Amino acid sequence: MHWETLQKILTHSEPPGYRQHRPRGRKKLGAYLARIEQILKEDQAMPRKQRHTAKRIWERLQTEGFSGGYTIVKDVVRELTQRRQEVFVPLIHRPGEAQVDFGQAVVKMNGVLRKVSFFVMALPYSDGSFVMAFERECTETFWEGHVQGFEFFGGVPKRISYDNTKIAVAKIIGGGKGRRLTRGFCQLQSHYLFAHHFCRPARGNEKGVVEGQVKFTRLNFFVPVPQVRDFAELNARLRQQCVEDRERRLRGQAGTKAELLKGDQSAFLPLPATAFAACRQVSTTASSLSLVRFDANDYSVPVRWAHHPVVAKGDWQQVRGSMRKDRRWPSTGGSGRRSKCVLSPCIIWRCWNANREHWIMRGRWRAGPCRSASGFCADAWKPSGRVMAPVSTFGCCVSWRSIP
Repeated sequence: MHWETLQKILTHSEPPGYRQHRPRGRKKLGAYLARIEQILKEDQAMPRKQRHTAKRIWERLQTEGFSGGYTIVKDVVRELTQRRQEVFVPLIHRPGEAQVDFGQAVVKMNGVLRKVSFFVMALPYSDGSFVMAFERECTETFWEGHVQGFEFFGGVPKRISYDNTKIAVAKIIGGGKGRRLTRGFCQLQSHYLFAHHFCRPARGNEKGVVEGQVKFTRLNFFVPVPQVRDFAELNARLRQQCVEDRERRLRGQAGTKAELLKGDQSAFLPLPATAFAACRQVSTTASSLSLVRFDANDYSVPVRWAHHPVVAKGDWQQVRGSMRKDRRWPSTGGSGRRSKCVLSPCIIWRCWNANREHWIMRGRWRAGPCRSASGFCADAWKPSGRVMAPVSTFGCCVSWRSIP
């Protein structure tokens, strides 16, 4: 027995086994290590499904003169890949903070399956949540979700985290550190005075609570597929489920969601004296075809509105149009009175609007007398030669309802 072996036995209570003091030299691969690192670095900018595997790197090195085997290339690629792995630490959420995101699900509305977008506001400290469904994700639904969420929780969170949605972020600047905010988001923030936080691009884990809540909502609130008449019934059901979910106690928490929610509410900012008007206003002019342009759609108005200035106001449910106050609309009920009408949206061509398509056919219109609610006669606009419901007129504003 060699004296070094005897010394190991006397030093260690158990055989220590083989121990390598220095890494083995890579005579064949040493000249190609920089090339492998370059390939892996270039892969970071490529789609994940089109990146090099160890086998593909070995094949490329062979074309460049490498004569070694596949195993040593695979070991080096594994070692270099492990060095580039991200490291995460658990986040601590303080009371009074929130996270916001949108998700999508399928519901059966009026007997027809359709896809809806649902707004989720989650409170990481108490894990409380608010869910509201909309027809699509846009500025108006973004506003309405915040307004209803703040009222549901009874206050305004001090800090809200978002992803880089185009509704809130017009442009990412400063190498991903700065944000140029949209006008709509600035209006909402200036009204409620909360602080914002935007995740780094492609880093949804920075708002992981609401990401998990979106998945929980889809698997629990939308399974089985809800069968409702309209969005009012669907949102009433979702609100009730959010209230019932407060009695649930999560593993590792000191109390139920309702008990922890009190800590969030004590840290909230107070609600403003006046509610935020979740309505977008656009000043435009009716065209020669008696159409008003709003949100990439054309809406029909009475012929007498052509070439006149019109103010269009749109919320998440409908679009309203009215004549400018400095314009007077003559009516059969007397001079100086302004007329109203309620019309369906009329699109004269196929129009693509962000997340959905609107289809309405334009026909020839004829006027017929009708009696309005105020007692004077107005024009009832009806399409001739088309199967469309007649629409009556009453007052001084045009209201266009969205079509599913």
